[in-house]
Amino acid sequence: MMKDIYMIILGLFILFIGVLIGVAFLTLLERKVLGYIQIRKGPNKVGFLGILQPFSDAIKLFTKEQTYPNFSNYLIYYFSPIISFFLSLMIWVLIPYYFNMVSFNLGILFFLSCTSMGVYTVMIAGWSSNSNYALLGGLRAVAQTISYEVSLALILMSSVVMIMDFNLLMFSYYQFNVWFLFSMFPLSLCWVSSMLAETNRTPFDFAEGESELVSGFNVEYSSGGFALIFLAEYSSILFMSLLFVLLYLGGYEMNLFFYLKLTFISFLFIWVRGTLPRYRYDKLMYLAWKSYLPISLNFLLFFLGFKIFYNF
Repeated sequence: MMKDIYMIILGLFILFIGVLIGVAFLTLLERKVLGYIQIRKGPNKVGFLGILQPFSDAIKLFTKEQTYPNFSNYLIYYFSPIISFFLSLMIWVLIPYYFNMVSFNLGILFFLSCTSMGVYTVMIAGWSSNSNYALLGGLRAVAQTISYEVSLALILMSSVVMIMDFNLLMFSYYQFNVWFLFSMFPLSLCWVSSMLAETNRTPFDFAEGESELVSGFNVEYSSGGFALIFLAEYSSILFMSLLFVLLYLGGYEMNLFFYLKLTFISFLFIWVRGTLPRYRYDKLMYLAWKSYLPISLNFLLFFLGFKIFYNF
């Protein structure tokens, strides 16, 4: 029994290291792709073709002096990036390996709980900095994330109604013949833009609107604190890509194709960033409450009816 527990802990530790390396190379991919979209080279000096760039960035950030504002609420200011980072890593426990991992029967509920907790870290980080820009960024992020979490949960409910299980492993069994991307087509597109809004990415990056908020809720953070916020954001991007593949692109398969799909969805995040301008804030709210909420509710009712009819 103890040996099993040790193996699970070791497996999770290896998973977290893998996630962090994945995040490092996702930042490199983003800078390269944005570079080519803007017709310039990305980072290409450190190491072969800039491969060591993310590691040199990490070393630079974590060795810089940690500064903090005199009037900040120091303890909360200090711990909110750390908690945010741990939450974003904790969600990765859900990855549905067939072996040596924690297997959740209520995985989707755990995911919703963890993402809801993520809102608090952004809000507290913005508030405890005691800066107007940071507070405004934090408030925007909270309003945005809460709005999109509602539609996110309802879209998830439609998928759950289809398979009648909260376990993420079950999705692959039900998508053996046809992906949910096709059988739930408009909903899957709603999910894509909702996950962009949920991870605070362009065109919904109001929490850190550089052009009007001087970087938003993380404006007072430097060195390690900033690096942790950054890591948490990119780790959640990777996890959202994983979730999209699990829910709509055929579930978990033990092959290279699964990871290629995951990488493509992560690439989509970057592609959108390089292509689309930022939304207007009122339109963002309008989209959540007047478009996605009615659509996801209607589809939920439709799938409920479909399921009842199918069972009869």
